[in-house]
Amino acid sequence: MPVPVEIRLRQAEKRLELRFDDGAQFSLTAEYLRVESPSAEVQGHGPGQKKLVSGRAEVGILRIEPVGHYAIRLVFDDLHDSGIYSWDYLYRLGAEQAERWAAYEAALAARGLSRMPARRGAAP
Repeated sequence: MPVPVEIRLRQAEKRLELRFDDGAQFSLTAEYLRVESPSAEVQGHGPGQKKLVSGRAEVGILRIEPVGHYAIRLVFDDLHDSGIYSWDYLYRLGAEQAERWAAYEAALAARGLSRMPARRGAAP
């Protein structure tokens, strides 16, 4: 499995840029990484338990924490920090980004949900 040779957080752009040792390069938004978090909170504890996370269009990444020599933990500004992103998972997120994002947007639309966060004081 390819290993990242560069991981660059672009906080202002709210994206993570990755370059792998096989030459693959991916630019992943914080929103995409948040809604595809490998945490049990998002993925559930078994097949078919993935939760649809909405309202994260403006989420950012506060910091990246290394986890051994195989993964990173991303700390998001909505305080989600329980996902451990292995090199394999990050690579798959990059390679499958178009398909996963299209499925995510379709799932939101089907449930009448939005990528935009709810505003305090706004009518429901």
